[in-house]
Amino acid sequence: MAAARLAAALLLLAAQVACEYGMLHVVSEKGGPQSKDYCILYNPQWARLPHDLAKVSFLQLRDLRSAQLCSHFDLPADGFSNQIPLVARGNCTFYEKVRLAQGSGARGLLVVSKEKLVPPGGNKTQYEEISIPVALLSHRDSQDIFRRFGLVVRVALYAPGEPVLDYNMVIIFIMAVGTVALGGYWAGSRDVKKRYMKHKRDDGPEKQEDEAVDVTPVMICVFVVMCCLMLVLLYYFYDRLVYVIIGIFCLASSTGLYSCLAPCVRRLPFCRCRVPDNSLPYFHKRPQARMLLLALFCIGITVVWGIFRNEDQWAWVLQDTLGIAFCLYMLKTIRLPTFKACTLLLLVLFIYDVFFVFITPFLTKSGNSIMVEVATGPSNSSTHEKLPMVLKVPRLNTSPLSLCDRPFSLLGFGDILVPGLLVAYCHRFDIQVQSSRVYFVACTIAYGLGLLVTFMALVLMQRGQPALLYLVPCTLLTSCAVALWRRELGAFWMGSGFADGPQSPWTPAEGPQPPKDSGAPLPQQPPCEELAKSPLPAEETALPEDAGIVDPAQDPASPVGSIPEPTDRDQAQPGPVAQPGTSA
Repeated sequence: MAAARLAAALLLLAAQVACEYGMLHVVSEKGGPQSKDYCILYNPQWARLPHDLAKVSFLQLRDLRSAQLCSHFDLPADGFSNQIPLVARGNCTFYEKVRLAQGSGARGLLVVSKEKLVPPGGNKTQYEEISIPVALLSHRDSQDIFRRFGLVVRVALYAPGEPVLDYNMVIIFIMAVGTVALGGYWAGSRDVKKRYMKHKRDDGPEKQEDEAVDVTPVMICVFVVMCCLMLVLLYYFYDRLVYVIIGIFCLASSTGLYSCLAPCVRRLPFCRCRVPDNSLPYFHKRPQARMLLLALFCIGITVVWGIFRNEDQWAWVLQDTLGIAFCLYMLKTIRLPTFKACTLLLLVLFIYDVFFVFITPFLTKSGNSIMVEVATGPSNSSTHEKLPMVLKVPRLNTSPLSLCDRPFSLLGFGDILVPGLLVAYCHRFDIQVQSSRVYFVACTIAYGLGLLVTFMALVLMQRGQPALLYLVPCTLLTSCAVALWRRELGAFWMGSGFADGPQSPWTPAEGPQPPKDSGAPLPQQPPCEELAKSPLPAEETALPEDAGIVDPAQDPASPVGSIPEPTDRDQAQPGPVAQPGTSA
């Protein structure tokens, strides 16, 4: 059974190589500048299409959608002299159709298909007899042609060449690398703020909500199993579950957008008034009016995207904005405590990504990858909805690929979040060992190089690629190499609690230490009492200022380095999501 499926997949791949996408350029016979391009699928082994539209002759399109052109009885009395007939698919072969059309003087043949476009093929011995192009056109496009232009139209068949690399890849690269770098830096700086403010006695709601989630091995296993189940369920029940994913994205992205904008809004010097005393849920904490306005703004952006999410011309901008905010929020909230946990998570998701992209085509009846099918939306979906958990940028060139198969270039959130968690760990470790962010910079550069390798593989193979196949080795090996070079692999592997956990043997001690050979006894008072009596060294006191750390409850006009004592007003200030101490 497995061998039969493998053979079927190889035959399908060979058929896909034999076909190419082209364009049907339609103009109105009545004149005027009105024109439009439609996607067609043709077989270049019968007749190739010219690449330049200026060198193509415009011919009249003959509407024969009620006929199948399977016998001589379907031919009109006047023939197809210098025309391109448009016929139904029917049950006969493409060779029978095109032989009848060519014998009646047709200059080409268009076959309308109500199902998914398949390559028009035949026996290779028949190819030499055919000299006119034959192509498939979708039923929906054929209806749009006559509804938009009327029954009398002129058409031209051509196939412009595909560029090696689309410029939208540059936009995706900048967004992905920028999100990983900013999210990793923000997550590390947030832990620095907690480290240097851990002696501040603040048990208010803001402190409780500003906690990160440490990932454990059990959580990693449960997460991967849930990802596998959800992907398989989406493959079989896409039309029912896609709206659930859209709802989850709206909720999570609005929260993420609020989290990213809240530090900036708190710096504004106006609209600090609070809600009056009340007993309403959440409002009894008396949030500031500007934070309520920010929450309404974030919800409004999400609602606008939800209503106009299928507007391909501009809705992708809102989706990418919300997606980047969601990724930044997740990178700030989720924390991998050790490099051991990072390695486990990345390797398990590496196998998950490769399996669902490269292995599942041999297990499905259609021969399609489950991952690619779900990410791009099944072709037989009745809702025509797309999953929003991707960054998408439209192709910036005019090509059949942008019109037919993939009008957008996609990058999944997992390809940003999974390596981004490692980058965030590297930044926290940099701060712990005071290594001038060498781990953070090296891992970020490795992520960018891995993304470039992904794009190169996409261009060379002309099929969807599992980005983690290239990103995981680049980031993991680079991080290990830096740790070996600095002779810190043991410390880097086991990590520590960073901001609020127990101190590890390799963690620099806080406060002045006696010389190792002085023989002086260690102080007997508790560490907290010692820190309260002796000030922090100047180097550590200046670190929060260098990192741009600001207490959210601090007055914007006060110096950054000073840490005021919490007041009742600060403790009462709520927030719907955890807020960092830095500005994104």
